[in-house]
Amino acid sequence: MKQVKKLINVLYHYLYAIRKSQQTDILLLGTLLARQNKTLPVLDNIAAAEFKVFSQAGDDGIIQYLINKVYIPETTFIEFGVENYVESNTRFLLKHNNWSGLVIDGSEKAVSYIKTDDIYWQHELKALQSFITAENINELISSQGIKGEIGLLSVDIDGNDYWVWKAITVVDPVIVVAEYNSVFGIERAITVPYRPDFVRSKEHYSHLYFGASLKALCMLAEEKGYAFVGSNSIGNNAYFVKKDRLGPLKALSPEEGYIYSRFRESRNKKGNLDYLTGHERYQRIAGMPVYNVATGQPEKI
Repeated sequence: MKQVKKLINVLYHYLYAIRKSQQTDILLLGTLLARQNKTLPVLDNIAAAEFKVFSQAGDDGIIQYLINKVYIPETTFIEFGVENYVESNTRFLLKHNNWSGLVIDGSEKAVSYIKTDDIYWQHELKALQSFITAENINELISSQGIKGEIGLLSVDIDGNDYWVWKAITVVDPVIVVAEYNSVFGIERAITVPYRPDFVRSKEHYSHLYFGASLKALCMLAEEKGYAFVGSNSIGNNAYFVKKDRLGPLKALSPEEGYIYSRFRESRNKKGNLDYLTGHERYQRIAGMPVYNVATGQPEKI
């Protein structure tokens, strides 16, 4: 038994060393790409700046591009819906740019993991466990001593994204990254109706019913004084910049910046992936209730 435990311990340290080495290589590549992004001209399509280090898609590159085109004196970020923070929109900002930040997730296990990660002592990072609602988001942020202007806010909670961003008043981010639901299309400014206990997997078995359309987020951005500057290439994240910090960046209409996603993440009633594509995804959630933020009226998909 002692020999088995010793072998497991050796194997653990070997795998840990490999992981650290791989992360160093990835960070080095990210550093080189970030330097290259600094020299980019103003782009017609911000997706051309994409590269991936820790983000789900090419969002690390887009963020690096934007922070070099926009005046940001306060280098603090907030991101929620981060799970264990291994994959996120702000981890590269933390490690490469040495920003400080707050991450929030509803999972106690995920937040405990973050607090045992080396990044937690190596950087000025706060991790908070809470299920986020429109009612508690301002208190969650202010409880961590964060208020006023910050550099970036990333919103990705697969549900009440529109309503939570709308509720935020305690901070004033220069850049906002907000997930949109491409399946909702570009024609209507719609979001799921607000429910404090909204959980994507419980609201509809398909996992396709969540969040807001790009047009709805663009309308909210306009209300809050932001310009829409584009989407990532896979069609799930929209980027907004404060109008008074826009500089040379080009403001886009929702139609100009909308990207139709090709995710095949739909589930059947047994909970298994069934890989619906195109309009089939929309048909799967047809009849579900939505709220039209342009008309102020409830509708159906």
